[in-house]
Amino acid sequence: QVQLVESGGGLVQAGGSLRLSCVVSGLTFSVYGMGWFRQAPGKEREFVAAINQSGVMRRYADSVKGRFTISRDNAKNMGYLQMNSLNPEDPAVSYCATDSPLLATNPYEYHYWGQGTQVTVSS
Repeated sequence: QVQLVESGGGLVQAGGSLRLSCVVSGLTFSVYGMGWFRQAPGKEREFVAAINQSGVMRRYADSVKGRFTISRDNAKNMGYLQMNSLNPEDPAVSYCATDSPLLATNPYEYHYWGQGTQVTVSS
């Protein structure tokens, strides 16, 4: 059974940082790319960042470029999303996902998902 579990969400002041983690089990994580998405109330789930199997290739949404960094540790079956300079546009439930075409940005192309972790930014 494949499981993805996110952690690290919470409340942060505008301009602050959070580091999200995603632990993956039930598959050979090192052969799959992964992505991070977010969904705000009343909005569609949107792409944030993606990373390939080895961690060499990365893709970001324009809205987070220069502020967020995606990474992974295949030895630990972990993925990460470092979020800096958080602003009032960023609050959402953040999800990690895996098993997709290379650096996919469409959430429908990901097969496995975590349950999400809430990110809240106070002004």
